[in-house]
Amino acid sequence: MNEKKNYIYHLIAILTVGVWGLTFISTKVLINNGLSPEEIFLLRFLMAYAGIWFISPRKLFANSWKDECVFFLCGITGGSFYFLTENTALEITLVTNVAFILCTTPLLTTIFSLMIYKKEKATAGLITGSLMALVGVAMVVYNGNFILKISPLGDFLTLLAALSWVFYSLIIKNMTEKYDTLFITRKVFFYGVLTILPVFLLKPWHTDFSLLLKPSVLLNLLFLGVVASLVCFAVWNVVLKKLGTVRASNYLYLNPLFALAGSAMLLNEQVTAIALVGMGCILGGVYMAGKK
Repeated sequence: MNEKKNYIYHLIAILTVGVWGLTFISTKVLINNGLSPEEIFLLRFLMAYAGIWFISPRKLFANSWKDECVFFLCGITGGSFYFLTENTALEITLVTNVAFILCTTPLLTTIFSLMIYKKEKATAGLITGSLMALVGVAMVVYNGNFILKISPLGDFLTLLAALSWVFYSLIIKNMTEKYDTLFITRKVFFYGVLTILPVFLLKPWHTDFSLLLKPSVLLNLLFLGVVASLVCFAVWNVVLKKLGTVRASNYLYLNPLFALAGSAMLLNEQVTAIALVGMGCILGGVYMAGKK
């Protein structure tokens, strides 16, 4: 029975990463409609925060100020700082650079987790599978069109985003043992919104609110706010608790696979033979890394 439940959490992890893989497309649509990265983040987290109040515990504060400070860090590393650095990098460097560097997150998570948590063990399958998946990611991301263009600032911001998510995953691990998942998620949304507000002092809001009622804009915002944030953040925190930080994070290698599939179906982008081989490497690598 426990084995069956374990497979369910693996499936949930795959579905969650699948949704996150499609967020690149929604974000691209919103940016093309004139919304800035910080506006998109604020709107999606505000929607998620408002929605989670209907289902989360009415408890306002953590059990201690120390834990409240930890939630503050979670709101920054898994919210405002992560999305701000990622989306700003998309405006500076190539999308392929951003996608590939972000997919080093599972490998970085494994390294830091092994250093910090003694319970996490580095098996041969985990290491081999991680490296195999990373090679597959490169093949999928570049999709047969390898363009190397180093952008120091953009690539550095992307690396900061990857490290930010690594620390979020490590920090949130301890909180899942002490608090309800929905309470944790609500805290992340709250502090994510709170810490993005100072950005608007430097870059004031410029989007006309009437634009938000445009069907393509509204639907993509709902997808980002309700599905990708409210639902996915909540279930991902459960996955981290049940599967462990390292094995859960390895599913992030699937992100570009779903992004490529979504782009092919929704944006009619071409999928090359190299990308298909890369997909096989990712699936095989994730399977090897996920085995006990």
